[in-house]
Amino acid sequence: MQTQNAPLPFICRKQPASAEGGIVVTNHPLSSAAGYEVLASGGNAIDAAVASLMVLTVVEPMMVGIAGGGLSHIRLADGSHHVVDALATAPGAARTDMYRPVADNGPDYMETDGRRSQFGEASVAVPGNLAGWCMMQEKFGKLAFADLVEPAIRFARNGFRVSSYLTGTIAQHQDDMARDAEISSLYLPGGSPLKAGDRLVQSDYAQSLGLIQREGASALHGGLLGEALVGRLAEDAGDEGKLSMADLVGYRPVIRQPVVGNYRGFRVVGPPPPASSGVHVTEMLNILEGFDLAAMGFDSTERLHLILETIRIAFEDRRAASGDPAFVDIPVERYISKDYARAARSRLRDIGGAVVHPAPYESHNTTHITVADREGNIVAATHTINGLFGARLIVPGTGIIPNNYMHNFDPHPGKALSVEPGKRVPTSMAPMIVLRDGKPAFALGLPGAVRIFPSAMQAIVNLIDHGMTLQQAVEAPRIWTDGAHIELEPALAHHADALASRGHEVRVVPHIGGGMNAIAFGDNGTMTGAACWRADGTVAALGGGFADAGVTFHI
Repeated sequence: MQTQNAPLPFICRKQPASAEGGIVVTNHPLSSAAGYEVLASGGNAIDAAVASLMVLTVVEPMMVGIAGGGLSHIRLADGSHHVVDALATAPGAARTDMYRPVADNGPDYMETDGRRSQFGEASVAVPGNLAGWCMMQEKFGKLAFADLVEPAIRFARNGFRVSSYLTGTIAQHQDDMARDAEISSLYLPGGSPLKAGDRLVQSDYAQSLGLIQREGASALHGGLLGEALVGRLAEDAGDEGKLSMADLVGYRPVIRQPVVGNYRGFRVVGPPPPASSGVHVTEMLNILEGFDLAAMGFDSTERLHLILETIRIAFEDRRAASGDPAFVDIPVERYISKDYARAARSRLRDIGGAVVHPAPYESHNTTHITVADREGNIVAATHTINGLFGARLIVPGTGIIPNNYMHNFDPHPGKALSVEPGKRVPTSMAPMIVLRDGKPAFALGLPGAVRIFPSAMQAIVNLIDHGMTLQQAVEAPRIWTDGAHIELEPALAHHADALASRGHEVRVVPHIGGGMNAIAFGDNGTMTGAACWRADGTVAALGGGFADAGVTFHI
């Protein structure tokens, strides 16, 4: 790795934490505390990850839930990698023409008449989160599953203090949430959003978690919770493509093998399709490997233009071939090859400029955790209910917020991402693990929809090319484009005029993507965790431990 010499245009707002016993980094302090509790109780990283995710369904309910979907990238102590695909799928009754698109191009391309794919009963896809978490814990965990649900039950039953981060998301969608009596009674008491510092108690959800504690995934996938979910969705007057009990019973998570690339002596390991990240992070790094980024410097217009052009190429290729590999042919080996990258460099432009194209939708609202234990197990997991508060309703008597994943499908028939029964939704999730000399160097990920995998790539470049510390790498200002306008975070706004002079349509935005959570692995067994300013990210580090055998108390 390079050593950072030039001054950086930002100052870190948070501090990292280091330990040898394990690290848990999530986007809420109570979730990180739950993972810490599990590690301290003798659980491994997979146990801690499941406990943390279950707590996030309580304390970050706008982002993730048991009726959502996502990916968990696991590296076991034996060096094997397993990507648990728990992405949501289209129901068996889904049809390519089940929605009426309102536009055939432009910014409303993905929108539908009455917003039926965006929220409400018709927006709910077959969930996979709970099934995926139960499967990975059963295969790779150590503790009893019931013990891992207990922290979530505790916070749901006793309540927790609401953060300003949560209240801000309620305010964004209170008009939609007000249409459902159940969700509005919880998050809009008296017709107004909860305030920071209020105590949120979720008694119904605590009971649902108790049922999951006893029955596992079958509580939702065939049991009483599934019956309640299907019954609530049936209340909608329309019947097109609705989720059924057969869909819930038939859902299966899939364990996939990752995509592996090489960048300046590091091995970069990420999820395969339906995720875009493994393929296109590798593709972008291969393109950038032909340039001396360190010599350009982090805070240079030349570097920013090169990164933006590289991201544009990745999005062009993503639009050409992406989605569920069971339905779409994706040339993975071609895209990740060094030869392809050499040819792709000819597509880099000296002068930028917007390229008009349809804009596929992915929700910005996700959560990510990164966990590691002293034995060498690592979990980088990104999960969601898609939009903020998913379908923006609560299943009565359960506290469950369903996903609105159907909004991610192209509502136009005959397209690669059109709705088809059983098709998995496309995703930009990027739970990445980077190796050096065969050993873990970094693990990271973040929320943020189509801004996820370009942001993950930039963090990897920050670490390898620019010699940043882990904390600097996750907090560093980001840039983004999909080929149309470009976005800069405020700390890079001083480059706006120079980039505009190179043909870019520049927008300065408050932040790009969400809170990145990462772990770095030292040669001496010490791990360092870092969370960034873009969310309630918190590091929990387990140091110390039990006394050696034979050591006892003497006065």
